[in-house]
Amino acid sequence: MQFNKFSTLGRLGAGAAALMAPAIAFAQDAAPAAAAAAAPVPEKADTAFMFLGTILVLFMILPGLALFYGGLVRTKNMLSVLMQCTVVTAVMMLVWVIYGYSFAFGGGTGPYFGGFGKLFLSGVTLDSTSSTFSEGVVIYEYTFIAFQMTFAAITPALIVGAFAERIKFSAVILFTVLWATFVYFPVAHMVWDANGLIFGMGALDFAGGTVVHINAGVAGLIGAIMVGKRTGYGKDMMAPHSMTLTLVGAAMLWFGWFGFNAGSNLEASGGAVLATMNTFLATAAAVVSWSVVESFTRGKASMLGAASGMIAGLVAVTPAAGSVGPMGAIVLGLIVSPVCYFFVSVVKNKFGYDDTADVFGVHGIGGIIGALGTGIFTSPLLGGTGKEDFSIASQVWTQFIAVAITIVWCAIVSAILYKIVDVIVGLRVPVEAEREGLDLATHGEAAYHS
Repeated sequence: MQFNKFSTLGRLGAGAAALMAPAIAFAQDAAPAAAAAAAPVPEKADTAFMFLGTILVLFMILPGLALFYGGLVRTKNMLSVLMQCTVVTAVMMLVWVIYGYSFAFGGGTGPYFGGFGKLFLSGVTLDSTSSTFSEGVVIYEYTFIAFQMTFAAITPALIVGAFAERIKFSAVILFTVLWATFVYFPVAHMVWDANGLIFGMGALDFAGGTVVHINAGVAGLIGAIMVGKRTGYGKDMMAPHSMTLTLVGAAMLWFGWFGFNAGSNLEASGGAVLATMNTFLATAAAVVSWSVVESFTRGKASMLGAASGMIAGLVAVTPAAGSVGPMGAIVLGLIVSPVCYFFVSVVKNKFGYDDTADVFGVHGIGGIIGALGTGIFTSPLLGGTGKEDFSIASQVWTQFIAVAITIVWCAIVSAILYKIVDVIVGLRVPVEAEREGLDLATHGEAAYHS
């Protein structure tokens, strides 16, 4: 506001003007401050909610995933799986803040790459914010970075289960860094960044069906094939050494998955509550479904089957958690277990690949079922949150294209990266080390002492 001698202030006289000048100056100074104050400010409830979700996802990896995989291998390889999960997690946290966040969410406008704008977290401050799904609602950027960091850490850790018991430790770590750089970060950008190719297509992936599970499952399958079968596979006894630890790990995964799914809502709102309910129901349905299938096919329901069904249900509901209704989540859980069971018990044996912890059969196939199912059950006619003009056929086609892009990108690039790692450090441990067990041969210590 400008004042001159012809304004109201000019006509009041010198005395009155002197009295009012400080107030007017204050008003002038307050104008830009008011504009700044109008900018959205993170709510403390959302900050606390996302903090909880972030540490729950960390709990999924360590100790959840580590124990789940550890129980599935033989005693002599237990510690090696724990070590791989631990170091992969730590390495990915460093890679994420150095360049991963920038490559995925750095503000670049390209469809495949987020750019270099956030390298070393450049420009991130205590006051910088990230948008959520609601207009005018934001969270601290550090909160978003930390939450997404746990996703970047768990995804390559999932791959570990596919080639457990025979791969070099150095190969795991080198592959993790390369794979995250050329597969995970680009796919995360394509699916979750507003400028991303798959995001722009309108594909739905609430918490990572394509980015996390299909990605990890396909990379795991390629790895299992390229690393090769375990020595004695199909001849020696290779049963899980501790179903107790596997169930403990699976239960920890289910517990932590509420951070994974509900946290992906980015706000402590109704969407998070819906994701929570769906995470309960899809998982419960999948446990029951797998147990029923086993009862009919094997005559007995196994603990391994129940744990596998638990993970399959969690995987299937991941892309759908925030957009399908509770009944849709139950149907997803009922469907996913028989399909995953078929791949684990029939397809794997028919083709003869050695996927130690069934990463492809559960995460890859479960992620595909979940991604396609999201296109169906998001429909408001089936209890989903889609708009009135939601088209199941159109959305399923979009979901299919998103799945196909993820599979092709991941398969081709992963195969190249495995070959590069093989040339640099070699993928596989010597046969003598494999027979001795990776605990002693690679790490010089044992998980158990008699």
